[in-house]
Formats: sequence, C-alpha cells, structure tokens
Amino acid sequence: MKDKKKKGIGLTYAFNGLKEAFKRERNFRIHLYVTIVVIFFCLYFQLTAMEWVIILMMIHIVLIAELVNSLMERMIDYMKPEYHPQAKIIKDISAAVVLIAAITSIIIGTIIFFPKVFL
Repeated sequence: MKDKKKKGIGLTYAFNGLKEAFKRERNFRIHLYVTIVVIFFCLYFQLTAMEWVIILMMIHIVLIAELVNSLMERMIDYMKPEYHPQAKIIKDISAAVVLIAAITSIIIGTIIFFPKVFL
C-alpha cells in the first residue's frame, strides 16, 4: 500500500523552502525588503484596488523569478559542480529572467507612483 501523505505536510515543505531561500539567497532577501518598502508606499499613497493588484502581481512575478533562478543555479551546481560553458549559459539566462522581471516592475512602479509623488 502507498503511504498516505499527511495533511499539511506539503505546506511544511513549502514554508521550509521559503525559509531556506531567505536564509541562503541574498537576492531573495533584497527582493523581500524592497517588497516591504513598496507595500509601505502603497499604503501611504492609498492606491486604488487596480493599482494594488498590478503592484502585487509584479511583486509575485519578481519573487517567483528569483526563486526559480536560485533553484536553477543550485540544480546546475549539483549536477555539474565543475565549470562548464553550457552550465554558465543556463545560469545566465536564468538570471536574465529575474532582471527582466525587476526592470518591468520598476517601470510599472514608476508609472503608478510618479504621478502620486511628483504631480
């Protein structure tokens, strides 16, 4: 018979993954700290519901991209600990995903916050 998975144990693994990412991944911590600052500004400037949705979606995309990038880097390091040009390309492309997400978030944040700060 198959062992039955205990209820909630998947959530335990997920929260452990977040804890490990926070503990081990400097860039993930930086993105979380920026998230806190952005949420403070959202509250301060009393964003509309649609603006909140857009900001939260961008936060989500950046954090997911950072986690996937960290995952890819660790998998490559595990599978190919010595330097390999193809491994470097995979890591670089994975990092580019985060860069694109972060730049897009900055652009969208600027579009939303600029009129509230300067107009």
